[in-house]
Amino acid sequence: MVEVTVTPRSSLADRPVRLKVRGLSPSQLVTLRVSLTDERGHRFQSQTFFRADGAGEVDPGLHAALGGSYTGVWPMGPFWFLQPDTLFQRLLKRDVTGSPFLFHLEVFDGLVLATTSPQAQPLASCEAERWFVGPGVQRVPVREGRVRGALFLPPGPGPFPGVIDLFGGAGGLIEFRAGLLASRGFAVLALAFFAYDDLPRNLLQIDLEYFEEAANLLLRHPKVRGPGLGVVGVSKGAEVALAMASFLPQVVATVWINGTAFIHGTPLTYGALHIPAIPYHSERLLFTEMGALDNSAVFGDPRDPAYGASAIPVEKVRGKVLFIVGEADRNFNSKLFAQLAMERLPEGSGRVLSYPGAGHLIEPPCSPLCSISSIRASPYSVLWGGEAQPHAKAQEHSWQEIISFLELHLGAVATTKL
Repeated sequence: MVEVTVTPRSSLADRPVRLKVRGLSPSQLVTLRVSLTDERGHRFQSQTFFRADGAGEVDPGLHAALGGSYTGVWPMGPFWFLQPDTLFQRLLKRDVTGSPFLFHLEVFDGLVLATTSPQAQPLASCEAERWFVGPGVQRVPVREGRVRGALFLPPGPGPFPGVIDLFGGAGGLIEFRAGLLASRGFAVLALAFFAYDDLPRNLLQIDLEYFEEAANLLLRHPKVRGPGLGVVGVSKGAEVALAMASFLPQVVATVWINGTAFIHGTPLTYGALHIPAIPYHSERLLFTEMGALDNSAVFGDPRDPAYGASAIPVEKVRGKVLFIVGEADRNFNSKLFAQLAMERLPEGSGRVLSYPGAGHLIEPPCSPLCSISSIRASPYSVLWGGEAQPHAKAQEHSWQEIISFLELHLGAVATTKL
C-alpha cells in the first residue's frame, strides 16, 4: 500500500520536517503535490516529479526532483517552492495563534498536473500542520500610550531577551516572524507604526519618539530582560531599525533586512531633530511586462552630495548591526546601502550577509519566494525580485544567522519545541 508521511506531522513553520513516500514500485514515476489554502481563500501548491528508488520509496531529502516546481535535492522543496494559483499573491499567515497552516499532500502515479488532470485520484494522501507559535507562547495585544502592536511571550517565568519586530511600507500589523522568534525564546513586540488601529492611515513621517516609547514599554515588562534589546526590520522597517540603533541606547542588536541607510520618502523627526527624506520621483516608475510596478529607480543616488543630510547617522551606533542583503532585490539597491552604512559604522559594529539571487522579501524559511505581490499602499502590484532556489537558500541560512546573532548579543534563550 502506498503511504505518504510528514514527520513530525505538527511542527513550527521554520523547522524542517521529513517527507517520505513508501510502497511504490521500484523506479515508479510519481507526482508529489503539496497544497494549502490561506485565510483569504487563495490556494498555493507545488507539483514535483520523482522516480522511486529500488525500495519503492521517495525522499526529497535524498532523491532529486526531476522537474515540476523545482529540480534537485531539496528536503523541504515541496513546501518551499509553493506557487499561488492566482498571480501576485503572497503567502502570509495573519492569525498566528488561532490555527496553523494546514498542508495537504498527495501522491499520483505518473506525471499529473492539476491544470490538465483535475480529477486524478491520488495513490495516497496526508495532512501536516505548520504552526507560527510554539506551545505555551502567549500573545498579548498592546495598546498603551501611543504604542500599538502585539507582544509575544515564551512560556515560563523569564526574563527573556526583548526584540522589536518591524515590517515595511504595507503598514498594518504582521506577526508571523514575531511568533516564530518568541518560539525561540525571545519576548517579541510586533510593532505597528501606521495603517493599524488608531495609528495614521498613511506614513507621513517617521517619529522616532514613537519607537523610543515602544522600546521603553518593552523593557519595562517584568518578563523582559534588559538593559538592551534587539530590533528586526525589513524594507521600511529596516530603515527605522537602523535609525533606532543610531539614536536609542536601548538598541544593542539590529537586524537590517533589505532596507536603506538614508531616510527615504518620508522625513524622520526626533524631538527638535529633523532628517529630510530623499524624495520619491514618480516619473521614474517602471512597469514590467506583467504590469507590476518596478520601484528600483524612483529614488535618487544616495551618493549624490545633495542627499548627504538624509543619511542615517550610523556612526553613532553603539551596538551591533547584521545586514541581510538580497542581491536581486528590485525594491532598493540594498547591497549599496549596506556598503554605505558599513563605511560609516564604528569599526567592528557591522556584518553583511549578501545573497546572490535573493529578492527583497527575505523571510523565515517557511515562506516561498514572493517576487511580485499587491500591497496596501500601491494601486499596482509591486516587483520584489528574486529567483526561487537561491532565495530559498538565503532564507534558510539567514534565519539561523539572525537567531544566532540575537542570542549572541542579547543572551541565551530557552527554545520551545513543537
